Amino acid sequence: MELYIHIPFCIKKCSYCDFLSAPANQTTISEYIDCLEKQIVSKAPSFRGKTIDTVFIGGGTPSVLLISQMEQLMNCIQNHFVLAKDAEISMEVNPGTLTKEKVRAMVSGGINRVSVGLQSAQEQELQLLGRIHTYEDFLHSYELLRDAGIRNINVDLMSALPGQTIETYEKTLRQVLTLHPEHISAYSLIIEKGTPFFECYAEDEALRDAGEIPKILPSEEQERDMYELTGKLLSDYGYERYEISNYAKKGYACRHNIGYWTGKEYYGFGLGAASYIDGKRFCNTSDMSAYLMGDFAPQDVQQISKKESMAEFFYLGLRMTDGVAKSEFVQRFGLAAETVYADVLSELSAQQLLEDTGTRYRLTSFGRDVSNQVLYRFL
Repeated sequence: MELYIHIPFCIKKCSYCDFLSAPANQTTISEYIDCLEKQIVSKAPSFRGKTIDTVFIGGGTPSVLLISQMEQLMNCIQNHFVLAKDAEISMEVNPGTLTKEKVRAMVSGGINRVSVGLQSAQEQELQLLGRIHTYEDFLHSYELLRDAGIRNINVDLMSALPGQTIETYEKTLRQVLTLHPEHISAYSLIIEKGTPFFECYAEDEALRDAGEIPKILPSEEQERDMYELTGKLLSDYGYERYEISNYAKKGYACRHNIGYWTGKEYYGFGLGAASYIDGKRFCNTSDMSAYLMGDFAPQDVQQISKKESMAEFFYLGLRMTDGVAKSEFVQRFGLAAETVYADVLSELSAQQLLEDTGTRYRLTSFGRDVSNQVLYRFL
């Protein structure tokens, strides 16, 4: 069983971000943490008898919380759930929001994995993204985490940024690799509707999607080169790609995210947080006023059909480098994958996008390059 805790606050909204997050004053943040505690307390009895394997505190920027607010949240989690002895408890942080005292409070509260949102080591790119920090701020935050005893750090990076070149991206990779974090998430920028980036680059992205050369964004070929460089360089430094965009040293793959990709149940607390329990998917209200008034009722409840469950199992499972185990598919659904997806599997294999190892289906290297096109075939 997994828990997700959403902290929808940040100091400044980044230009590319479409997550449910926004700046807020301390009064609102304090009220929110109180309501988050109420929601947890009200729901916790239904999890009696269940052990929590992972907790992920995401955002937004959870590290904008005051020490007292962090302590309130972590005490609530510790007091109302049975956590596994080796539970992975992660928190997202942004450089520029950490202090020595705050990091100590995180560790005291049980945080044992930290995901740092660097995105780029190049100052010009950070400014373009609307980040509040410099690379020096990141180095300082990283040092604080190490000094406090955090031995499981992820660094988030982004590629295919406007104006980014293969040279500047490689420089970022090499700068981060000198720090030897246990985990690196390297995502390609997606231009999301409703963001400042969409207003600036939607036309450019349309050119790229049409196979033409964009004016500012890297071309499709350059984006692929960045992706291939990531895999090669990180492999040279001892990182294993275990998912399309995630790389880890041995033993440090993110257990929480693996739970999502393998169909494990999870419950989300906080504004807009999603849950998947007993074959049902639902979410919390995205209306801050309603949430602060105590509206914790599930929204958009959807009973997932067997057909949908099978499709999601394949869609998410193929994101993993190991792919989908045939035996697990049979165990979960009582049918062989070949019976359900005979035509799709045959076609993708013929196109050398998918390979059959005998016991598993997994994407080929070429299939990972065009993974979105492949995965959508199962939906």
